Amino acid sequence: MFDGTMRTDIFFSICQNEVSGYKPSERQMWLNFFDQVDFADQLGFETAWVAESHLSSEVQKQNPGAVIPHFKGEIGLNTDILQLAHKVFARTKNMNVGSAIRNILCNGGPMAHAEGVKTFLSLHGLDPAESRKLEFGFASGRFPYSNEPYGIRPRNEFEKKVWPELRGLIFQEATEIFLRFLRGDVFSSQDVAPKVLKDGTVVPPFWVFDKVGVIPMEPRLELLNLTIGAHDAATQAFANKFLPVGVFNLSITPAHVIEETHQRMARDFHPSGGAWTRDRMPRTVMVFVDEKAERAREASLKTLEAYWQAMEGTLDPKKVEQAASNALVGTPEEIIEKMKERFHKDDRLMLWFDLNNHDSESVKKSMRLYMEEVRPHV
Repeated sequence: MFDGTMRTDIFFSICQNEVSGYKPSERQMWLNFFDQVDFADQLGFETAWVAESHLSSEVQKQNPGAVIPHFKGEIGLNTDILQLAHKVFARTKNMNVGSAIRNILCNGGPMAHAEGVKTFLSLHGLDPAESRKLEFGFASGRFPYSNEPYGIRPRNEFEKKVWPELRGLIFQEATEIFLRFLRGDVFSSQDVAPKVLKDGTVVPPFWVFDKVGVIPMEPRLELLNLTIGAHDAATQAFANKFLPVGVFNLSITPAHVIEETHQRMARDFHPSGGAWTRDRMPRTVMVFVDEKAERAREASLKTLEAYWQAMEGTLDPKKVEQAASNALVGTPEEIIEKMKERFHKDDRLMLWFDLNNHDSESVKKSMRLYMEEVRPHV
């Protein structure tokens, strides 16, 4: 459809927050999302990536140690990409659907998530002509309060002392279980790599189970792409011991880190996935596009200041500044030039239009302006 080679996806946050004193109902949030995702499919976006959250951030504020005390509303309404993807696929024609990002620690842990994905693929793939993919991004979750009720917390005083290091190893344990069950392995927890701390201490497994085979056994795995939300190089390489797994990078990631990751993944990517390509690393980019440059700049400043103020304390201020500088702001012509300077022609972008904006028509206008005036030139 377009002359350029850059892959163009879209990111939806479905963030039910208060903006200028207005917070939509849950129903209105869902109606806005489906209005926008239908339009995105018509415009030609390749994948609709959807944020995922678990447990109420508003309720969590009532507890000691509130993680986002200044945030008014829910950080996100989507709790299950598999249910949502079925509905999106049913009403669209061309787009893939992606999770950005699924937490495989909560809601039953990695075995339950493997079973859910395989069931989804079995149902989604019943039509032999179906080719649209589930782009399954997975990680360990952004906020501890989403994991703690499911047992992902220190089990004794020793684990409390080493928790920062142990937490990453728990995600590796979950990653191995999730990926091995996805590919059809039959195994027990005794067959999972032990968690060994830097001092040599071996920590008992968090998931203990006898030999298990996850059903369904015959899902259409060709309809699945996997992407890990971990910036730790060892974890990225570990995941690729089992299946081909791409890597997420956010708009706050410095350019040199992105290039280093591409070089490393060219070596570590699972061989069954073929050679590593840049589109295996989707990148979120905030977009503020308008026919008038001043309007675009005003919108970006107003939006980013309000959003980051609400998220105060959850991100390093330097990273916030980096995110703002990485946003695409301006007229279509200005954005074209910025993209040619900043991105490789084979990159894959997850464009974020709905940040702090509950006006669906305004969001759709920006989507259309980008796809009609920017996309053909990049």
